[in-house]
Amino acid sequence: MEPNNYLQDIKDIKQMMSQSSRFISLSGLSGVLAGIYCLIGAFLAYRIIYPNTIYFKDYKLIIINSSTIYNLFSIAALVILLSIATVIYLSTKKANKINASVWNSASKRLIINFMIPLATGGFFILFLIEKEILSLTAPLMLIFYGLACVNASKYTLGDIRYLGITMILLGLLSTWFIGYGLLFWALGFGVCHIIYGGIMHFKYDSK
Repeated sequence: MEPNNYLQDIKDIKQMMSQSSRFISLSGLSGVLAGIYCLIGAFLAYRIIYPNTIYFKDYKLIIINSSTIYNLFSIAALVILLSIATVIYLSTKKANKINASVWNSASKRLIINFMIPLATGGFFILFLIEKEILSLTAPLMLIFYGLACVNASKYTLGDIRYLGITMILLGLLSTWFIGYGLLFWALGFGVCHIIYGGIMHFKYDSK
């Protein structure tokens, strides 16, 4: 057997090992749709928070009461549920297309490593909301979600790592612009998901 054949065999083995340890059925299109859901949710949240004002600079005039918080949580919950359902549906569809299992050891590791930072951040943010420290909610959402993406990226497509880093940077930047949290939230969860989801779709799904 020629040396080139040995090298090709080694390359194929490494590729199979990489695929078995990574969840490659993640759909880029689901990221695009999740981003669209987030932009719609951000618009609805904007209309709730700023019903009689035009600019974000008027945030000091806004009174956030329990009814407003309830409405915002309802919007966030709907966006999350739609996003999760879309990810599951499109990832399952992609997995079936490439004859792979959507629920395997790689996807389990992905979910576990994704949920550890995300759940930690979620409980911390709920604690801040209970203490009526609302100004850091949006920055912390971006930061902890970014950490979750980075932590889980080694078990799925590498582009997720760059999405996570972008989210972390946006979250840190938004701490310097308190009062513009909703704008950064829309940029991160909306625009970034659409951009990275589109890149992943044309890079992996359209082949």
